[in-house]
Amino acid sequence: MSSLAAARADNFYYPPEWDPKQGSLNKFHGQHALRERARKIDQGILIIRFEMPFNVWCGGCNSMIAKGVRFNAEKKQVGNYYSTKIWSFTMKSACCKHEIVIHTDPKNCEYAIISGAQRKTEEFDVEDAETFELPADEERGKLSDPFYRLEHQGEDLQKKKEAEPVLVRLQRVADSRHADDYALNKALRARLRGQKKRVIEEETAARKKGLDFRLLPASEEDSAVATRVKFATRFEKNKRDKRAAIHAASIFSEAPASSGGNKRLELESKRRKIQAAAASTMLMGRMKPSSLSQPSLSLASSGGKGTKVSVRR
Repeated sequence: MSSLAAARADNFYYPPEWDPKQGSLNKFHGQHALRERARKIDQGILIIRFEMPFNVWCGGCNSMIAKGVRFNAEKKQVGNYYSTKIWSFTMKSACCKHEIVIHTDPKNCEYAIISGAQRKTEEFDVEDAETFELPADEERGKLSDPFYRLEHQGEDLQKKKEAEPVLVRLQRVADSRHADDYALNKALRARLRGQKKRVIEEETAARKKGLDFRLLPASEEDSAVATRVKFATRFEKNKRDKRAAIHAASIFSEAPASSGGNKRLELESKRRKIQAAAASTMLMGRMKPSSLSQPSLSLASSGGKGTKVSVRR
């Protein structure tokens, strides 16, 4: 993007026909400062990015929308709780374009689903989560009554006695961990130095092997898997290739049988000639000719003189 286009996009470009008496650039262009987000500002609606506050089930396709998923929602005021405004957020789910409407609930400091979705109920066991169960809203209201507190004081004391050993143990562990800040800092720095040293060694070993990334340290499982790997030999590879060629070839011959037979005979004769020439060359290079291997034949001439002709076998 050029500098002029960037200035126009950021609304920092002042055209020559602009006059300071005309006001701001937004007023000069006849647009809102929020641009596209304020296209429904005349209806009291502002486009914002809304983040789902909890896990919900979509009312259109019954798929789950996780907490933290963001939507382009239309925000508008729909009422008041005393002096606090109640806001409405209208959005469309990405799975089926179903409309979801969520309102703020200032009374309970919560969000309320009006339509288009259903909140996913998630229950946890107090013992499995190793947490304490907080009193419900009704219990909190009753605790303000002194007679109610007096009636349940025995149960509260019993719960306190049961939870006291756990709290004391947790407090002791926390105190022992944070008693000596110097020792904790020393241990942490030593662990970080060890990690850095191990990373450098792994990177060096990877570079020696020609790799641009670090390899994880070898484990017993990797060694066991590597021992079970068997690489195919050349004989098996050739056998597999021949078998694949046979399967890929057509069962019907493209040429007549006579021409195919003649071609095969011609190839066999050429191969025999090549083998014979190679054998002859090998014998001549390694063995010396003798009288047995080179017999002579005498031919009588008209002058009574004989000529020897050697015949090689």
